[in-house]
Amino acid sequence: MRQVILDTETTGLSWERGCRVVEIGCVEFIERRPTGRTFHRYLNPGCEFEPGAQEVTGLTLDFLSDKPSFAEVVEEFLAFIEGAELIIHNATFDVGFLDNELRLCGSHFGCLAHRCSVEDTLLLARKRFPGQRNSLDALCRRLGVDNSHRQLHGALLDAQLLAEVYIGLTSGQSDLGFGDVAAELGAQALPFEIDLSRPRPRVQVAAHDLDAHEARLASIRKKAGTVVWDRTAHDEAGAGGALAPA
Repeated sequence: MRQVILDTETTGLSWERGCRVVEIGCVEFIERRPTGRTFHRYLNPGCEFEPGAQEVTGLTLDFLSDKPSFAEVVEEFLAFIEGAELIIHNATFDVGFLDNELRLCGSHFGCLAHRCSVEDTLLLARKRFPGQRNSLDALCRRLGVDNSHRQLHGALLDAQLLAEVYIGLTSGQSDLGFGDVAAELGAQALPFEIDLSRPRPRVQVAAHDLDAHEARLASIRKKAGTVVWDRTAHDEAGAGGALAPA
């Protein structure tokens, strides 16, 4: 499975008002692992930034003045993403801008939907964390992705952060490295028991760490179905014991 994690930066919020793409960043994954291949281009938009847009990206028209136009990199860009599943945060925004750029280059380029499928991580996050903030920064904090070096929006940096967020959003027990061990042991795998007679220490955990922990456990339960700690808690409760909070 080939995936391309993609992000763009633009001169404003609406391509319908004439805003254009000024930066594209892509990171390639094969079988959910980074290959090291990236696509990153700054683009000369040929138009002014909308108020506030420059402050978000830190880009200026002076910096972009000697950069290629989208038309000059379109074939290279399409070759990079061709046939991949695109992973995009708030895909409607980026796809709208990129489809507009393709239209401006000529009808023969078609649209992204003719070349790629798209997975929107914003929709994934809303299903997993309903009612919560699901911006890229919020998801980085919730899923334990270090974004301390993100002072400004940048397409390649944001694509790299989104790659880690996507793995966190979609990971389960099959991603924990246990699959090869289980396959090797097969029918020879022996059951094991946990000694519950020893007292368990109480620890204080910050609320955001608890949220991240519960989110991780939920993703494992979703993939694994039944997990050993849930069986342990059920058995202990059935025996009349109450589990103390950690």
